[in-house]
Amino acid sequence: MTGGTDGHAEDHGRVYQSQGDQHISEHHHYGGGGPERGGPDSVRRPAVGRPPVALRDRSEVMERLRASIESEHGGQVYVLYGMGGSGKTAVACALFQEATGEQGRVGLWVNASDRASLRAGMLAVAADRGAGDGELLAARNGLRPAADLVWNHLDRSAEPWLLVLDNTDEPEILRDGDWLRTSPRGTVLVTTRRAAAQWWPGAELQHIGVLPREDAALVLHDLAPRSGTTDQAARVADRLGRLPLALTLAGGFLSRQVIDPWTMDAYGDQLDSDQRVQLIDRGADALSVADPRHLVGLTWQLTLDAFEARGLPEAAALLRLLARFAAEPLPLTLLNHADIGAVLPRARTETALRALLDQSLSELVDAVGARCVQSHGILLDSVAAATPADLVPVLDATAVRLLDAAVPGVPDAGPHEPRLRLLVPHALGLLGHIGEPSAADALVVTTRLSAALHRTGDYVSAQETTRNAADLAQRHLGADHRTVLAARSRAGRALFRLGRYAEAEAALRAVRDAQERLFGADDPDTTDSGYGLQLVLANLGRREEAVGLLRATVAGRRSALGPAHPLTLRARAGLLEMLPAAEVVTEEGGTLLTLPSECDRLLGPDHTVTLGARHNHAWALYLLGRFDEADREIRQVTEAYERRFGPEYPIVLAARQLLSRTRAALGHTEEGITLMTDVVVRREHALGPEHPFTAASRNLLDAYRSGRWRP
Repeated sequence: MTGGTDGHAEDHGRVYQSQGDQHISEHHHYGGGGPERGGPDSVRRPAVGRPPVALRDRSEVMERLRASIESEHGGQVYVLYGMGGSGKTAVACALFQEATGEQGRVGLWVNASDRASLRAGMLAVAADRGAGDGELLAARNGLRPAADLVWNHLDRSAEPWLLVLDNTDEPEILRDGDWLRTSPRGTVLVTTRRAAAQWWPGAELQHIGVLPREDAALVLHDLAPRSGTTDQAARVADRLGRLPLALTLAGGFLSRQVIDPWTMDAYGDQLDSDQRVQLIDRGADALSVADPRHLVGLTWQLTLDAFEARGLPEAAALLRLLARFAAEPLPLTLLNHADIGAVLPRARTETALRALLDQSLSELVDAVGARCVQSHGILLDSVAAATPADLVPVLDATAVRLLDAAVPGVPDAGPHEPRLRLLVPHALGLLGHIGEPSAADALVVTTRLSAALHRTGDYVSAQETTRNAADLAQRHLGADHRTVLAARSRAGRALFRLGRYAEAEAALRAVRDAQERLFGADDPDTTDSGYGLQLVLANLGRREEAVGLLRATVAGRRSALGPAHPLTLRARAGLLEMLPAAEVVTEEGGTLLTLPSECDRLLGPDHTVTLGARHNHAWALYLLGRFDEADREIRQVTEAYERRFGPEYPIVLAARQLLSRTRAALGHTEEGITLMTDVVVRREHALGPEHPFTAASRNLLDAYRSGRWRP
């Protein structure tokens, strides 16, 4: 029972004030059967301040709980667990109201957040059930077991009852004195953040999570019906993570604006700022809320403080580290790395994570075959906002190193790897939180992640990742920073693969001009942008300009990186594809046609650059009219690609298209048509019917079928 003014003792009762600054009163009754049901005693009323306007999307759990209080039998313990603000107390309050109203049960509500509150509340329960003043004095003074007194009177209760133990976030205190028991006369309902079943033997556990979108919108609309439509409320609810506490505070704020009322849309726009936790908590003023558990900025701080008090500072440290990332599934492998030792001992990471799970601050989820940990966005924002400034640099640096270890060191072409996409929101979330000292390092890692996505064929994710990353990092680093320009170059490369040639040319040309001005023509970043730009120009039909730029790229890479570097060899392989037949024979003193053997010797036969050189070599042989040799080579390359990447990968489709040409050139037109039909179908599926690559494949297929095609 909270707030000593919440009830009044009868004239012949005694009121015991608890020790310390707890503001707890024990209301005891004797000389009769106790107060009538519905009397003024606060143990008979939920200490929740303001009951929910309507309980949304809790019908399934309410059905189960309702069945328990409708039954003639007692003896059950139900545990509602979930993160702070998820609405556990609201569910308990709704059941309490039904039990005391429709079912005619005695309702008993105890705040079990600490030992003093629990003891005071349970002794008030004993008084309510008829315990005399002498018994209560003996229990209070330690002359008889207090819990035995309470449960003896609960067992002898003439009326069935529902006992709610609210905010039981330290279940250890229930064991100290054996406070949690069962009785045939009633049902016990516990609300807690502690999820581990070990604390609740024999109880039925029920998770209380965030609300579905539709119900979350209705909560907002219930509270502030004049602020907007349910569709607008749904958009705001999404930004609030559909957390009931946040929805209640937001609705309270919107409903109480008088001079200049806010709309749902205006409120939602403000949630994009760095001050969104403070904005949400402004609703507490409108609702006259003072309890820290009812403020999103403070509710979880209580748990963090408890970690420190219980000798688990690593749990708070881990949560602060998680708050540098996004509120999305984070692969557990990211945390299993030696670099985490800068924030907490690696050997204690498992214990720290278990503590977060136990307190419902995080949960384990499976995402695309990976075990992940996930925490609510408002929780992470709240923790990030409250993180001491002196801890931020080491948290940022550690988060970057952990992400760096999770991204492939040398992005290589390969089949689509969905687990890479799990890292994208965390890379962008980190860039959104990070300070200037670590921003460049974070952007380098994110750009490498984008390159890895690009080489799996996920061009949309690659482009969006680097574009957003560059925008975030530019706030700290400026538009001309090397890492920002490199990220924008990578985004331009993805635009090309998406068939957005005009945008790709503009982006890559602007980046390359800046890089040449700042770093020089032969700088690796400059030549990388030049390599991407020449691909765009070639596909726009500006072949001479493309060849000139490609030759400059080859020269620049040879000068800066050396002749044996994979990027130098890749650029030279591009000449095999770009040059007319007559020039291929004479290029580099006639040695360009031996490039596949050189790549094989320097990089190995299965290296992506070696396979690409053989692919382009087959094209050069085709242009030279050496169809038999071209057919043998491209068939071998296609088979190697398919074994490595699968049938859908873009490079595989390009190789199959060339194979269709060599088959048709050798007189096997029907086989060429079959191959091209498959390529067209797969490109339409992957890229869309209007993509330039799809259109080119369709035109070639039409030429085969019409008989217009010539080698």
